[in-house]
Amino acid sequence: MGSSTAAADGLVIASPRAVWPGLLLAALGAIAFSGKAIIVKLAYRHGVDAVTLIMYRMLFALPLFLFLAWWAGRGKPALTGRDWRIVVFLGITGYYLASFLDFAGLAYVTASLERLILYLNPTLVLALGVVLFKKRVSRNQVLSLAVSYAGVLLVFGHEVTLMGADAALGALLVFGSAVSYALYLAFSGEEVRRLGAMRLAGLATTVACVLCLVQFAVLRPLSAAVVAPEVIGLSVLNATLCTFAPVLMVMMAIERIGAGAAAQVGMIGPLSTILMGILILGEPFTLWVAAGTALVMGGIWMLARARAA
Repeated sequence: MGSSTAAADGLVIASPRAVWPGLLLAALGAIAFSGKAIIVKLAYRHGVDAVTLIMYRMLFALPLFLFLAWWAGRGKPALTGRDWRIVVFLGITGYYLASFLDFAGLAYVTASLERLILYLNPTLVLALGVVLFKKRVSRNQVLSLAVSYAGVLLVFGHEVTLMGADAALGALLVFGSAVSYALYLAFSGEEVRRLGAMRLAGLATTVACVLCLVQFAVLRPLSAAVVAPEVIGLSVLNATLCTFAPVLMVMMAIERIGAGAAAQVGMIGPLSTILMGILILGEPFTLWVAAGTALVMGGIWMLARARAA
């Protein structure tokens, strides 16, 4: 999602001294992002719905991303009309729709399955490149897609047997979230080069925050904002620890070790979600989940190697 001082493929490190801090930032960012699903599942236990919950997350995140957009844009040219149109489009696809569909899907599926579906994102970006930009894929890339999706289908099939149609609906919503964010990644490359990764992230997320607030105002009465104190506390954590902080950590990691290396360290994300789901939510850890996770992570690893070759 950003530029780097390392080589374009993200495999050459600019300074050995920056390696370990960069790796640590990437790992902490991936874990923090993964904690979002746990917080959402905990909040649902207090009777809140997706529209209200995402409103509170974006309400608390809005001033942080406004500050980020201002800070990253200091001394840089003002946005053109074209820039604003692209920022709004990216804010809708990359953050508003992706976040809302993810929150809605978590009401029906486990945090483990949600994270595995979202982790298919690199494969979706590859598929969109083929469909939208007529890019060619290698045999190894196709094989990596097959392995990754086999892992998700394995876990999904197990959850469907336990939860029925609800699991199918939840998985579809989360998959829609992954597709929406893949659209953001597919179309954001040129704008990242024009505006910078942090400025674009701040602006696009600000758009999403405003849309989520408007959505609540249109779909819910004001009385719906009265929620349990635990929901407010969890939303503050979600906005800061699991939204704003990981954006900064991942961007700083990319500056130190490159996008490719940061993405590979991000493979810790599904594992941390599963572990937190077991310890915090009491979700079961089965052979189905273990096998599905291994397949998804193996497929993404194969895809990374195929791209680097």
